[in-house]
Amino acid sequence: MVGEDLKTADILILGAGVMGASIAFHLAKRRGGRIAVLEKDHAGQGASGRSSALIRMHYSFGPEVQLAAKSLEIFQNWEAIVGEQSAFRKTGFVCLVPQNEGKRLEANVEMQKSYGVRTRLINCGELETLEPDWNLEDEPAAAYEPDSGYGDGAIVAADFIARARALGVHYYPRTPVTKLLREGDRINGVETARGRVEAPVVILATGQWSRPLLQQAGLDLPIETEFHQVAILQNPLELKPGGSACIDYVNALYFRSDGSDKLLIGDFHGDRGVDADNFPQRPSEDWLVEIVERAAIRVPKLRDAGLMRGITGVYDMTPDCRPILGEMPGVRGLYVVAGFSGMGFKISPAVGLVMSELLLDGSAATVDISAFTPRRFAEGKLIKGDFEYENE
Repeated sequence: MVGEDLKTADILILGAGVMGASIAFHLAKRRGGRIAVLEKDHAGQGASGRSSALIRMHYSFGPEVQLAAKSLEIFQNWEAIVGEQSAFRKTGFVCLVPQNEGKRLEANVEMQKSYGVRTRLINCGELETLEPDWNLEDEPAAAYEPDSGYGDGAIVAADFIARARALGVHYYPRTPVTKLLREGDRINGVETARGRVEAPVVILATGQWSRPLLQQAGLDLPIETEFHQVAILQNPLELKPGGSACIDYVNALYFRSDGSDKLLIGDFHGDRGVDADNFPQRPSEDWLVEIVERAAIRVPKLRDAGLMRGITGVYDMTPDCRPILGEMPGVRGLYVVAGFSGMGFKISPAVGLVMSELLLDGSAATVDISAFTPRRFAEGKLIKGDFEYENE
């Protein structure tokens, strides 16, 4: 068996990345019953450990902003809430859009402020003072969040799991789930490589592995894999250390500091349909050359940066690039927490909280997550922000 003490559970969580671990922690805080987490590897070793881990609140859809803002609050108070030393690094964050999208930026900033986010429009003169190494000749429209920054996905997942276990959660690493067990319109539990575990509630927090598990049970959701690459550069000596994180919609890339002497760079899109268990472990040379050249448009000194290494990973994408949070249509007790489309890390603390509310109280109170329901695809209710950017 999985373990002599695990033949049944009240709630089974599949996956111990930042999502599964966060859900386990928040359920345990509420004394949510006999909770078990099954992980095919170790906590945070999948997509969470490969995340760029940017923390920001600039979104064009209100509930995303609320989830990010609540998550920032938890990141800022990590030691008091989770009991571990925080891995959050505050650098500030800048969102850049082309001039012709300035009105959209302004509308989004006002919406974000309405949810309590500390953000404001910043002109190029102020931005040049803040980030003197950036090239602003194209005069982009900009918004600035002083409280944002970055973290570490593997550390966050491990911290959540450690605290959840201290609160009584049963954690089983290296226990891959091979089958979802259902009887008609109810979930019964799962089959693992080590045996069967019965449970009336099963949560799929399995990212890019969610769709194959669902399909094997005669279910489906439109989750596609997408391959992503990240470059880590050694800063040239003359580059200001520890600058603001940035999403640059003009040049379709993002970057952030990595400590005081390195910079991490990634772009928005990648190849679809990659095998989640068999993908290139290093970025291609052509991509590395191209992304550094593109980043150097905004930060010219990066032309003299040294390439240290690259990281690759797989996103779990949905048609509207928004997450799936909720009970699977037609199967009572089966919940899906997946399809984060690259935004998962920064909202993971709040996702765990709202899912604990949904499971224990019947609805999420902290943030209304009804728009993220798995039903939206069949019902034709895809999510769209009021003022999305062209490259979003």
